[in-house]
Amino acid sequence: MRPGSSPAPEAKSDGGYEKLAAELVASGDAAGFQALKRGTWPDRIAVLATIDRLHRVLIAETLPALVPGESPERRVERELAEIESQLATQIRLALDFPAQLGEERTRDEHVLDADSRRTARALIAKLPSLRERVFEDARAAWRGDPSCHHPIEALYAFPGVFAITRHRIAHILYELEVPLLPRLVAEDAHQRTGIDIHPGANIGREFFIDHGTGVVIGQTAIVGNHVTLYQGVTLGARSFPVDASGRLVKGIPRHPIIEDDVTIYASATVLGRITVGRGSVIGGNVWLTHDVPAYARVSQAEPLQTGFEHGAGI
Repeated sequence: MRPGSSPAPEAKSDGGYEKLAAELVASGDAAGFQALKRGTWPDRIAVLATIDRLHRVLIAETLPALVPGESPERRVERELAEIESQLATQIRLALDFPAQLGEERTRDEHVLDADSRRTARALIAKLPSLRERVFEDARAAWRGDPSCHHPIEALYAFPGVFAITRHRIAHILYELEVPLLPRLVAEDAHQRTGIDIHPGANIGREFFIDHGTGVVIGQTAIVGNHVTLYQGVTLGARSFPVDASGRLVKGIPRHPIIEDDVTIYASATVLGRITVGRGSVIGGNVWLTHDVPAYARVSQAEPLQTGFEHGAGI
């Protein structure tokens, strides 16, 4: 624009949508959604594309060499630098989320920029240990599935391994208290695999989800090491307490604790803040709302039996 000139008038729509457009914008004033009009939100496509790149770096050997003669280490280094920049941009927008909701901003722009970069680096710093967890999950799938010929097959193709890897990434973001993005990552994995794991769930090492479709793991669930779940398993809440005004009370522990070496077969439903003891086996289609001692077996025909040999099948 030349100095002293006036802004060009907006082009008038030829479609006759002026009234409709005004109604759509005004609809953002609905209770609870006024924040839609404030600021810039994280870009869903950019976030998920960056998480895809982050996931791929966990198996760094698969990254193509784009520069002739470049060492694998240098290739990964460049990739991580790009991921950090892109991720920090989206985290910055997410960290501003409370201010967009109308809450008072407690950090200035420079602090937000520094916090977003620090958070992105904190996530990236966990990649070596995350890679180890992913390899353990793939080995658990290989040991637990007779149709799997090699742990790399599980790493490459199994939806359960994909879903738990994405969960581990989302859980780190959740622990770093990043708004919006953990749930976005979790729901993208849910859409891709049919496995629904809330980013708040704590899941141990060597976790195996066989087949996977329809598995649900709630926000406050705690899952130990060497646990196997089959398709359709739910680790859910038994009830949803409300406060005096009738609103849901959020954040309280309401999902099961599954101890080490537990197997839960297809379509079992485990509800409430109960404990399934170490080494127990829960049969298919069981509805379970009470604690189970260690090394127990629970099935539809036999509600509770104890003293079975560790690892006994149904």
